[in-house]
Amino acid sequence: MPVAAMTVLASLCLASAAAQEIPPPIGKVVPEGARLEKLFTRTAPIKGGLTEGPAVAPDGSIYFSDIPFGKDKGMILKFDPKTKKTTVFTNDSGKSNGLMFDAKGFLVACEGADSGGRCVSRWHVKTRKKRIIADRFMGKRFNSPNDLCIDRQGRIYFTDPRYVGPEPRELKYRAVYRINTDGSVVEVTHEVEKPNGIALSPDEKTLYLADTNNGTDRIDPDKPPPKQGAMKVYAFPLGKDGLVNGPRKTLVDFGDQAGCDGMTVDVEGNIYLSVRSLKRPGIMVINPEGKEIAFIPTGPSQPGAKKPFGIPSNCTFGIGPESNVLYITVDQSLYRIRLKIDGYHIPWEK
Repeated sequence: MPVAAMTVLASLCLASAAAQEIPPPIGKVVPEGARLEKLFTRTAPIKGGLTEGPAVAPDGSIYFSDIPFGKDKGMILKFDPKTKKTTVFTNDSGKSNGLMFDAKGFLVACEGADSGGRCVSRWHVKTRKKRIIADRFMGKRFNSPNDLCIDRQGRIYFTDPRYVGPEPRELKYRAVYRINTDGSVVEVTHEVEKPNGIALSPDEKTLYLADTNNGTDRIDPDKPPPKQGAMKVYAFPLGKDGLVNGPRKTLVDFGDQAGCDGMTVDVEGNIYLSVRSLKRPGIMVINPEGKEIAFIPTGPSQPGAKKPFGIPSNCTFGIGPESNVLYITVDQSLYRIRLKIDGYHIPWEK
C-alpha cells in the first residue's frame, strides 16, 4: 500500500479516464474483446486512501478493504457477484489491508498502522466477531502487516513493512513472517527492503514477494526522507518445512518506476502483479521464470502525473462460475475481467 498511490480520488479517476485512452488488455490469458468492468467506487465520507486486498469467500462473494488516511476508520466491504451490490461487512476494520479466506472459511486480515490494529486477525463472517491471531514477534509489535497468503496446512505468511503511520517502530527489520497453526510466529526472511505483495506457487515450493520501497516513511520524522529503493519481485525457494532454503531470484526489476503491490496466481502457476508504474499501470502477468505473458492496463500512461489515477493495488480470482474472473482493486474502486484461465485457491474444508 505505497503512500504515493493513496492521494487518488475516485472522481478524478472517472473524469480523467474519459479524456485519456486506456490500452486494451493483451496476452495469452486474455480473451479477444475482454475489458475491465467497474463494479464499485467509494461513496463513504472518508478521506484519502484506496481500496485493497480483494479476497474470495467460499460462497463466491468478494471481500475487500477500503483504507482511509489517519484516524478515519477503515472498512471491509462485500461485493455480491449475483446481485452486483456492495455492502459494508464492517465499518471498523482496524485499517485492514490484505485479506484472504482460510480453509475453514474464516476471513484473515492484515491490519496496518496509522491508527490501525498492527496485527493479523481472523473474522467469523457470520457472527462478524474478530479475534487477534498475532500482533508481536519476540515480544515486539509488528510494523504494519500488509498482505498475506495461506498454505494448505493453514499457515499464514504475511509481510510487515511500514508505509504510513507515526507509531514508533519496535522491530529492526521489515520482514516476512509466518504464523503457524499453533499460533507461534517465525521469521521467513528479512532479505527485502519493504515487503509488500506475497503469494505461494500452487505446489508451495516457491514464495513470491514484492519489494516495494517507495522512499516514503513517517517513522523517523526528524530525519531526511529516504530515497526510493528496490522495486522488484522475487522468488524464494521453500523447503519441506515451508521456510526459505536457498537464494532468492529476481523475476522482475522495475528500476526507477513504481513496482508491484499485491499479487495472485493461477492454476498454471502464472503470477498476476498489480503494477503501480505511472508509465504502465495495470496487471502484469508473468510465468514462474519471470517472462511477461499478458498485461491488463488499468489506467493510461501518465509519467510525472501529480494526481495519478487507474493505479491498481491488488487482485484475486473468483470461484465457481467466476473461477476465471480476475477482481482488481484500483484507486478507490473495484473492477473485474474474465480471462481464459482459472485462478488458484487453497481447497476449502467441506
